[in-house]
Amino acid sequence: MRKLELHWKILIGMLLGILFGFGMTQVDWGKDFVFDWIQPLGTIFVKLLKLIAIPLILASLVKGISDLKDISKFKNIGLRTIGIYMCTTVVAIILGLLLVNVLQPGDGISTETITKLTDTYASNSGVTSKLEEATRQKSAGPLQFLEDMVPDNAVAAMSNNRLMLQVIFFTIFLGISMLLIGEKRAKPLKDFFDSLNDVVLKMVDLIMLIAPYAVFALLANVVVSSGDSELLLALLKYAGVVVLGLMLMIVFYGVLVTFFTKKNPFWFLKEMSPAQLLAFSTSSSAATLPVTMERVEEHIGVDKEVSSFVLPVGATINMDGTSLYQGVAAVFIAQALAFDLPLSAQLTIVLTALLASIGTAAVPGAGMVMLVIVLESVGFPSDKLAIGLALIFAVDRPLDMFRTVVNITGDAAVSMMVAKSVDKLGKPNVKEWDDHLDEVK
Repeated sequence: MRKLELHWKILIGMLLGILFGFGMTQVDWGKDFVFDWIQPLGTIFVKLLKLIAIPLILASLVKGISDLKDISKFKNIGLRTIGIYMCTTVVAIILGLLLVNVLQPGDGISTETITKLTDTYASNSGVTSKLEEATRQKSAGPLQFLEDMVPDNAVAAMSNNRLMLQVIFFTIFLGISMLLIGEKRAKPLKDFFDSLNDVVLKMVDLIMLIAPYAVFALLANVVVSSGDSELLLALLKYAGVVVLGLMLMIVFYGVLVTFFTKKNPFWFLKEMSPAQLLAFSTSSSAATLPVTMERVEEHIGVDKEVSSFVLPVGATINMDGTSLYQGVAAVFIAQALAFDLPLSAQLTIVLTALLASIGTAAVPGAGMVMLVIVLESVGFPSDKLAIGLALIFAVDRPLDMFRTVVNITGDAAVSMMVAKSVDKLGKPNVKEWDDHLDEVK
């Protein structure tokens, strides 16, 4: 399989997975067959991507920092990255609030639908677990996120993909320390990480060989796991507002890419399409990170010095799609339950959603935890939080798939902008999985 054809093969796998999933829902044994014989392939694929995420961050970030030769360059990259990420997140939240206030999807929800959604999902384990996690995060101190960034055991941090910020902190600390001991003393360790980086990127190439079959399995599982079709239709207007906002964010990224890097936005989206399709299938920025880094470095031309920092950090703190969803979902729930949200409260949503996005795990379902924090910040009654989450739980997974696409597209666009600003945006250098096969025959 050649990479030039990869996005088409993944797309075909997705379409076949959806059709197959719908077909399996029409027979009594269909769901069990998908869960027992199809789903495991998708699960293995996601595990493989997560398996190499931490080694890739460790190797590429150390290599990127050690190649800089100058700590001031790293400071410039870091400040520009954080600043741009915050600006795009604020844009996403404001866009979501504008759309939901203009289109008002919550006004069309009947009392009967609210009751049915509440009865179906209010006591669901997925809803209750999100409430418990949000309570735990809310009870933490104002600087808890800074505490959480610093690991007390680097090996333990590397054993948990949810602790990606801790891994990034340790890796940056290690890379800067290597710079400070001088190039000669750091060379043996640098050579090790350079080699490890090449090996992990080759692992990405090999894993991507099964990507079309894996997304077939993932999408088939999503379809057979979907809830009541009537409830899904009842929430169609709300889902449509979220998807419209997410599509406008993709357009926004295209404008940024065109204006700041002078690159064709359609070329940018084409080169990122395999990563976007995987993000859609897995609903996880962390799982997609190895593919995102490979596409940005090899197919777009962003130097590793930039991508190795911008993309791992983005997978953790840049959640534009999720933040847009926060604004839409919070106002939608308020509209449906007749809870007044004045302008001041909606400004609070902007600030709270921005802060909540920092450090939130880049895994499926994390957006609903953020949503609870956002709702509580505007005084939403605590006894109605479960009802509020129940209103949107039925369509959360498909929307999670769409917003993950926006999250990783935003990461890639920002990496291009930062690379251009420090003159690190070069020509693509595409590598294939069998480039060195003749050397081992």
